[in-house]
Amino acid sequence: SPEFHGNPSCLDPEQAFVSSLASCHMLTFLAIASKKGYIVESYRDQCAAQLGRNERRKPAVVKAILSPVVEFGAGKKPSQEEYETLHDRAHSACFIANSIAQCVKVTVHPTMT
Repeated sequence: SPEFHGNPSCLDPEQAFVSSLASCHMLTFLAIASKKGYIVESYRDQCAAQLGRNERRKPAVVKAILSPVVEFGAGKKPSQEEYETLHDRAHSACFIANSIAQCVKVTVHPTMT
């Protein structure tokens, strides 16, 4: 990260970390949605990582924020509650999220198509 004198034009470890977390969540979400009979037309995520110090005062990614926007195809579409449940289940089953000690928050957007 530039905050640690890194090159801002290069992918830094924090970006790679949060990208792997977002990818794991997405793939898990897609698998769960498919099993439920939903067709996902588009899945986009603007993930971000917040750097800081953990409880041991060590530099760490102290928060990862996933902001997926999902568009469903024609046919069966989840209600808002079902949509949130799909993300909750994806987060619970994501092996990368289960492998880290810091808080991971998934922000579910209320608008879907």
